[in-house]
Amino acid sequence: MSKNSPSVGFVSLGCPKALVDSERILTQLKTEGYKISASYDNADVVVINTCGFIDSAIKESLDAIGEAIEENGKVIVTGCLGVDSKKILQAYPEVLAVSGPHAYEEVMGAVHQQVKPAHDPFLDLVPPQGIKLTPRHYAYLKISEGCNHRCTFCIIPSLRGDLVSRPIGDIMQEAENLAKAGVKELLVVSQDTSAYGVDIKYRSGFWQGRPIKSHIQQLSEALGKLGIWVRLHYVYPYPHVDKIIPLMAEGKILPYLDIPFQHASHDILKKMRRPAHAEKSLERIAKWREICPELAIRSTFIAGFPGETEADFELMLDFLREARLNRVGCFAYSSVEGAKANALANPIPEDEKQDRVARFMEVQAEISAAKLSGQIGKHITVLTDEVGDDFTIARSSADAPEIDGVVFIEGERLESGQFAEVEITHSSEHDLWGRLLSS
Repeated sequence: MSKNSPSVGFVSLGCPKALVDSERILTQLKTEGYKISASYDNADVVVINTCGFIDSAIKESLDAIGEAIEENGKVIVTGCLGVDSKKILQAYPEVLAVSGPHAYEEVMGAVHQQVKPAHDPFLDLVPPQGIKLTPRHYAYLKISEGCNHRCTFCIIPSLRGDLVSRPIGDIMQEAENLAKAGVKELLVVSQDTSAYGVDIKYRSGFWQGRPIKSHIQQLSEALGKLGIWVRLHYVYPYPHVDKIIPLMAEGKILPYLDIPFQHASHDILKKMRRPAHAEKSLERIAKWREICPELAIRSTFIAGFPGETEADFELMLDFLREARLNRVGCFAYSSVEGAKANALANPIPEDEKQDRVARFMEVQAEISAAKLSGQIGKHITVLTDEVGDDFTIARSSADAPEIDGVVFIEGERLESGQFAEVEITHSSEHDLWGRLLSS
């Protein structure tokens, strides 16, 4: 790339879906010959991919915009907060352009207006897998955009629209490129992964010259042929999810499901406009574990939703004790501008919400500690992430990066991105420790 090539600064905020949007924009920038600047000082323009889901994320995004304006002056804003352009422009009228999520062409158009591309086809090489913001050994694979649900606490559909599934041939080509580039783990993400293909009536596509349906089961089967870890996130427990569990039992994809249950009280789930059948969920979890005993389930719950009584909260604790989920996060209900739940009666005081979160996590800590102590003495496969002074940080099949626990391999310094066999020697509430058997 020429020393005179224009330079773009980039700030990426928000969830893994937003990270994939950032990766796509960065790939296009590199394809057109732009350099990516590591500082504000050397950038001809700065692009900020924002998050606008909850108040704290909005504040973080606005603060990042303000910092970029102060440090550089030329700022283009995109992402979920960009849907509310008025809020951005009221705070920072100097912003050059504002666009919503997955608005790749609009972002590139705004960049072009500020500084022309300087593509040199003989010098500028972009790898087939594109530009990635994750470590080399794992990558997020986004299979769809938007969501058809209308949960009362969520504004994702107004930010990202209804479900739009990617062509399955495109998904598999990207996955294959990533695997060939050395990626050892694919994290499948979307707003509603198990709904993949609903909007296009499970239309068939082609991969390696063979027809394949745009359906999460067929997609999982195809991804399982790549010979790397495949982890499913944001899976709603639709009936066809049952058919994915045997793939996990057979070792084709990781025995891991990220299911946002959110609550267990029928009344609260109804107010949330979520599927209101906690009892059926418990039955299905039990059946899944019969088929795949190694299945790890992570989930998220909301405490202090408007109208949540102590009895409702106790039902959620009872569900937690019976379901014995592997990894769980609990969040105090936070009103989001534009969410229908804001109009519900009987809001819960903030101190009471925080107290319920603490009580919830205390129960889960006991469950997690017990489940992890059951791993002591077992031999498991891990994927290495980081190297310490005299240890290696790795993850098991039950652990997604950045949100779950880790496995510390003591007395070893292994290069990141390696599979290794370890024997678990001890545990805590969230993490495991082990000794290396092989790598």
